[in-house]
Amino acid sequence: MVVVFLLVLIVVLAVLAAVHWYVWRRLVRDVTTPGSLPRRLGTVAVVALPLLSVAALTSARAGAPFVLQQVVAWPGFLWLALLLYVTLALLVGEAVRPLLRRLLDRRAQAAAPAEAPAPVPVPVPDIAPAVADEPADTTPQPPVDVSRRLFVSRVVGGTAAAAAVGTVGLGTYGVLRGPRVKRVTVPLARIPRAAHGYRIAVVSDIHLGPILGRAHTQRIVDTINSTQPDLIAVVGDLVDGTVENLGPAAEPLAQLRARHGSFFVTGNHEYFSGADAWVDHVRELGLRPLRNERVEIAAGFDLAGVDDIAGESEGQGPDFGRALGDRDRARAAVLLAHQPIVVHDAVRHGVDLQLSGHTHGGQLWPGNYLAELANPTVAGLERYGDTQLFVSRGAGAWGPPVRVGAPSDITLVELASKQA
Repeated sequence: MVVVFLLVLIVVLAVLAAVHWYVWRRLVRDVTTPGSLPRRLGTVAVVALPLLSVAALTSARAGAPFVLQQVVAWPGFLWLALLLYVTLALLVGEAVRPLLRRLLDRRAQAAAPAEAPAPVPVPVPDIAPAVADEPADTTPQPPVDVSRRLFVSRVVGGTAAAAAVGTVGLGTYGVLRGPRVKRVTVPLARIPRAAHGYRIAVVSDIHLGPILGRAHTQRIVDTINSTQPDLIAVVGDLVDGTVENLGPAAEPLAQLRARHGSFFVTGNHEYFSGADAWVDHVRELGLRPLRNERVEIAAGFDLAGVDDIAGESEGQGPDFGRALGDRDRARAAVLLAHQPIVVHDAVRHGVDLQLSGHTHGGQLWPGNYLAELANPTVAGLERYGDTQLFVSRGAGAWGPPVRVGAPSDITLVELASKQA
């Protein structure tokens, strides 16, 4: 196992080194002159930024002071997003580059003067006046194709950089602005008429950490309360850090208001951050943790919650028998489970609706294609047998505070009774 991990690590580091070399070549070497200040600054940046990214990824687990985590998080994580999109843009530029060169060649040929007629020979006298020979111009002139190549490199590199910065800028604004409310109606056969129109506010993947803090929580709380839900479900990955560092950032959760209360289940990131401590803390804030247990909701259905599968390493994984066994199968069951992948267990236990997060909808396009490989559903509502699965894109972001092609959301799930 250790050998496999080391091999994977070596491959990942080799790929990252190759990508950085490619970006340096196209954005620094090809567009600057040797020894110039821009080339020196660009080279320093391409070396320093990945080091900041490594620091951002490892500082929390290394136990670095929280202030240091905040300092390295912004540049380190944003560079990862910029690296992705500048690389994609430069790869597109590889196809554009020869076309642009060909266009410039054609323009140069069209602008060249027509061939002059051959000169008529003129007799030259044998005795020429004594004139001092003028020294020949020996200043080296760069070949035309070299200057043309530099122009093409600067156009392609500049466009790629601008596209990447614009994409990441808009994606960052979307995260910092806060999630928008989505509304989804889910018809359930076993929901009684009395529960028709029952509204559950689903929020997942808030990811409080060195970047997203108290203001982010407050925006989410205000948005949820504005929907006036009957019940609030916080479906895991609330935090990326300890209660000591992030407890104050989570305090606005105490302001959540719903007729039947607020509920919480753990996500995989809670197990990187001290799950038991966070369960105790959210309970103090007024949320009820559901740890492989269920409650009967007065509207006429059961609400169950299971621990995340990441807790299996600590003996705290999902236990569907405890959460859903010996219940009245005539009643509808709504399950809170962080990862969509457990939907097959939900089907076996007769769950009507599973509410999940975890995927972020891919967060950074084309990450959604990778997310599809590991999850049955990446975002939205789908049916598996008699069980419906709804997956939220989440309200925050992990790593880079950037979303591209996967806007953050809070979803108001409205239950519809087929008896109504």
